[in-house]
Amino acid sequence: MYVGPYLIENPLALAPMVGVTDRFFRQLCRRLGAGYVVSEMLAANPALRNTRIARLRSDFGGEPSPVAVQIAGSDPEWMADAARHNAGRGAQIIDINMGCPAKKVCNKLAGSALLSHPGQVRLILEAVVKAVDVPVTLKIRTGPNPFTRNGIEIARMAEETGIQALAVHGRTRSDRFKGQAEYDTIRAICNSVSIPVFANGDIETPQKAAEVLAYTGASGLMIGRAAQGNPWIFREIRHYLDTGNTLDPPAPLEVLDVMEQHLAQLHAAYGEANGVRVARKHINWYLMGRENAAETRKKLMLTERSTEQFSLLRTYFMAQDNARTCAPRHDQLAA
Repeated sequence: MYVGPYLIENPLALAPMVGVTDRFFRQLCRRLGAGYVVSEMLAANPALRNTRIARLRSDFGGEPSPVAVQIAGSDPEWMADAARHNAGRGAQIIDINMGCPAKKVCNKLAGSALLSHPGQVRLILEAVVKAVDVPVTLKIRTGPNPFTRNGIEIARMAEETGIQALAVHGRTRSDRFKGQAEYDTIRAICNSVSIPVFANGDIETPQKAAEVLAYTGASGLMIGRAAQGNPWIFREIRHYLDTGNTLDPPAPLEVLDVMEQHLAQLHAAYGEANGVRVARKHINWYLMGRENAAETRKKLMLTERSTEQFSLLRTYFMAQDNARTCAPRHDQLAA
């Protein structure tokens, strides 16, 4: 698929998630099979542009092309200015957030709150597309609530105003992340527009990925929460779509190696004190569902030192590797 002039050879995308998909996690997911990533959401409000958090979120150093930057806001002029600002800093694609259901975003009539105001949506889309020479994309939900799924209307409006790709989460604003994603609206949107569409929501396994692609007719898939602590999901989906076969999950020592690289980057970028805290949520996701991890996870949530984070993780994963190595294989049991 193409987004403007950019060929996306592997249309498995990492969804932008505030506080999660920083530059280090984006690069990690790229390395493990994602073909397209989008930055964390940046506020259009110019007063928030030079804060420490904004500077960290807008660090695109070393990222492969195309660099896609997501902006959020409700004022068309601010959104246009934010698009120009980020394009001037190297953004090759501008993505508009109209999918976030968070109260602090929606209370400012941004994110998915805009879906209840199609007139304002049009003003924002027109202003941003006109403001920059780079492609502009849009992320939406299926509508404000289950009784008002206006995703088709918004998608057609997006195509009319020059938006060059869509990502659609299969829930409404009022659903937040509750219940199950529905794909009927995404399928209808794919049949209603000619621009590429990423299907998003509850894509947690390679098999589900194949089902969603086949059912919706989407050009690609966008994966968010399922990648938290499991960036390997991208290579697993790619392998399944290419071959019809499943990959084994990563071995304990590979998980340890990836975690250590990831945590070292966080410690270096945020400073040890903040880096250790930022690392905790990723560690919690990496360890979730792993055997005998509860005690280690509890200790890791309390430590304030990077060296102790590494030590605890090595001890845990070395033990897991030893248990895996010593476990009898099926053929041995059969013999």
